[in-house]
Amino acid sequence: MNIQMLGTGSAFAKQYYNTNAICFSQGHILMMDCGMTAPLSLHQLGYKFSDIDALLISHIHSDHIGGIEEFAFQMKYVFKKKAKLFIPSPIVDTLWEGSLSGGLKTDEFPTLDDYFDVHLIEVGQQHELIPGLSVEAILTSHIPKKPSYSYFINGSFFYSADMKFDPGLLERLYQRGCTTIFHDCQFIPPGLVHTTLEELQSLPDHLQEMIWLMHYEDNKPEYEGRTGPMRFVEQHQLYNF
Repeated sequence: MNIQMLGTGSAFAKQYYNTNAICFSQGHILMMDCGMTAPLSLHQLGYKFSDIDALLISHIHSDHIGGIEEFAFQMKYVFKKKAKLFIPSPIVDTLWEGSLSGGLKTDEFPTLDDYFDVHLIEVGQQHELIPGLSVEAILTSHIPKKPSYSYFINGSFFYSADMKFDPGLLERLYQRGCTTIFHDCQFIPPGLVHTTLEELQSLPDHLQEMIWLMHYEDNKPEYEGRTGPMRFVEQHQLYNF
């Protein structure tokens, strides 16, 4: 699997864009979240929405779903095709009724299925989203009563959505064969809804050595060289795992 970050910043980051990604496997492209800055980032990388075969959503915050309306409109009216939309079943109604329907719903096209080929995924089960790329959704703690899902990919790669510190989960993933973790990181404590750098630095070395930091603030340069064995994920750089 190859992964390229459309953005690596927090919800409020301007320089690094929203933390969204595209994954490549066997000639197919999966987009992981589609936040407010995703359309611009795709354009800068030379991609069109029609290049995207499938979209995977982690949770219902604008830095993760704010670009979906443009994606839907362009696919329907410009490219005249549907992309697959993979979403955990507990949040599909909220995505439509609480977010997208305000801009997309019409008498002619009243449902999410009018814009996407919708596939519900169940927590704890493996789902092949594109050839060669299987995902297990894991419910992770973020904001009370607003479910957020992180993803264990191909049994070796963990991609966190926004999540509070959960060292037990990271250790269990390590025991299951995880070798790489892309983890959200907030520089300044307390970590009320995100994991802080300080918390991640409390992990044992065998976990820190697997971690790449993302979802950081625009003052990232102040922390370069201060993260121990953990590295930063860089915007637009292509990684192979």
